[in-house]
Amino acid sequence: MPLDALPPHPELTRYYANGKAKRGFLKEIFDSTAEDYDRVENVVALGSGSWYRRKALERAGLRPGMRLLDVAIGTGLVAREAIAMVAPGGSVTGLDPSFGMISQARRTLDLSVVLGAGEQLPFADETFDFLSMGYALRHLSDLRLAMSEFRRVLKPGGRVCLLEIARPDGFVQRKLMEIYFRGMLPIVSRLISTRPQTGRLWVYYWETIDQCVPAVTVLRAMSDAGLIDVARHTELGMFAEYTGRRG
Repeated sequence: MPLDALPPHPELTRYYANGKAKRGFLKEIFDSTAEDYDRVENVVALGSGSWYRRKALERAGLRPGMRLLDVAIGTGLVAREAIAMVAPGGSVTGLDPSFGMISQARRTLDLSVVLGAGEQLPFADETFDFLSMGYALRHLSDLRLAMSEFRRVLKPGGRVCLLEIARPDGFVQRKLMEIYFRGMLPIVSRLISTRPQTGRLWVYYWETIDQCVPAVTVLRAMSDAGLIDVARHTELGMFAEYTGRRG
């Protein structure tokens, strides 16, 4: 990793040996849990996930006719809302390093998908009007590099909306979230999932949330990459929306 790289959290060595091995670990665990992801996510969000993603995209300025890139598309939860919102005349392209996740997205969505990572987008400069990423900021290897790539592929005036789960500031709220992710979700996963790694994924999620860099660091990385009007909006004290645009 370059000396000036900005990882979203410290290395979590009980999951992978070092930062270089992180990408392989993530690819393996997302490939192996893709079939369970939507089912468990619906329980996590108590059925409200679709509504929230749509409202967040609206707040960020997604409109009909736009050409959108959904980075780390996963099973297509954000892309599903975006497809309806950019019609008529718009388009959605998905990108993800996990073949399992992309395959799952293609089972329910009719869109273009590309294997790739946010730190090295395989697209020409000034290609998209809007870039979204749902709950994957913590899985990047370098925030500075990713934000620079996000800006590069946006057209002048293009907008970015990065959804993330934020660690609550209060001690009690933080402990409740930890109990939920480390205790309750693995139990739920065992009851409704088919893949043994699914429970482990949600425990890993909590550790990345707990160890993630503060919001000011994310906003600074966005600004340093040349994005303007950067801001952070939160809902319920835990759902964060990082937004900005290319000047």
